[in-house]
Amino acid sequence: MLSSSDFLSYFSYLLPAIIAGGIGFYFFKTYVNHQKEMQYLALRKENRSEVLPLRLQAFERLVLFLERISPGQLLSRVKPVGDNKFDYENLLIASIEQEFEHNLVQQVYVSQQCWDAIKASKNSTISLIRRTSMNENITNAQKLREVILTDLLEKPSPSDTGIAFIKSEIKKLF
Repeated sequence: MLSSSDFLSYFSYLLPAIIAGGIGFYFFKTYVNHQKEMQYLALRKENRSEVLPLRLQAFERLVLFLERISPGQLLSRVKPVGDNKFDYENLLIASIEQEFEHNLVQQVYVSQQCWDAIKASKNSTISLIRRTSMNENITNAQKLREVILTDLLEKPSPSDTGIAFIKSEIKKLF
């Protein structure tokens, strides 16, 4: 049977070992957590150096897309085939949709807000073309072109808004 003095004697030998073990465990745990954090930061830095060029390339392609669907650029690139304003409207919209489909994959590299701004610019450009075409004073494709270009002189194109948003997204990267 263990007497209380024997118990205190054993406990006095055991207490420093328990304290040393606790301190050792604390430092070991802190060291392991620090190493995990350092590995995470190194991996994140490596991924960033690989992903950043892809993101910048996606931003470049989206700016190019917005420039190509800008009404001024679009109208100079896509000429009317005939005099029918509705045929020309459909040709312009088909050109915009084709450009958009060609750049769909870029949404993987940009934020959802940025992609929404791109889609809003595209839809606003299509809406601008459709609204202008609905005007009864416009009788042919050439008149449609003139009115759209005249409207652009009074207010910025929807593409300008999208490009400004992309530029703000790029500034956040650096």
